[in-house]
Amino acid sequence: MPEGPSIVILKEEVQQFEGKEIIAVFGNSKIDQSRLLHQKVISFRSWGKHFLVCFEDFTLRIHFLLFGTYRINEAKESPVRLNLTFPNGEINLYSCSIKFLEGDINSHYDWSADVMNESWNPKKAKEKLKEIPNKLICDALLEQDIFAGVGNIIKNEVLYRVRIHPESLVGKIPKKKINELVEEARNYSFQFLDWKKNYELKKHWLAHTKTQCLRCDLPILKKHTGVKKRRSFFCENCQILHQ
Repeated sequence: MPEGPSIVILKEEVQQFEGKEIIAVFGNSKIDQSRLLHQKVISFRSWGKHFLVCFEDFTLRIHFLLFGTYRINEAKESPVRLNLTFPNGEINLYSCSIKFLEGDINSHYDWSADVMNESWNPKKAKEKLKEIPNKLICDALLEQDIFAGVGNIIKNEVLYRVRIHPESLVGKIPKKKINELVEEARNYSFQFLDWKKNYELKKHWLAHTKTQCLRCDLPILKKHTGVKKRRSFFCENCQILHQ
């Protein structure tokens, strides 16, 4: 599943189509595709893992789910979910969820919850964490209304960096550590963005998919944790369990 930084990259890659008219639409999406024909793109935006194509009175929301992909000015052999053709090129979207959002896009999203948005508000994130003291931090970090854009890779890397065990209870984690966690969620997301652009993301992973802790020279454990049952990679020695 693409995480927030990957959607930011997509948003940057399609800037050539901003202000352009859609001259052809096709694909197996069940939305009313005719509605898009001859519409002019006002802007491309992102919120967490959502890619947004904004028009005057509505927005096209694309969520890439687990296996969604895209191509710009080229196509895959797979059936296309939606093709948007412009006078200067095309966007092809595959294996994704697509829906219309009506009216002003600002009425649909809290931009302060997006860790990569300029409106990101760490204080709000901390307040929301206080409301879920009995949730495991591995689940809390994946809550998009708190940390929009954070996915499993970012979760694992952030928890390793701040030395918090993924099965720690949110309400038992010291305030200082919560502050570090919230700050690192944003910092690492921008590092992820830079490394992804340079095609070197994986070589910077410290915990995700790793087998040995670089700090302790002990095994990194792999476990499906929390309600979400997502893969966690962690060191039981240096990542403190708060319960």
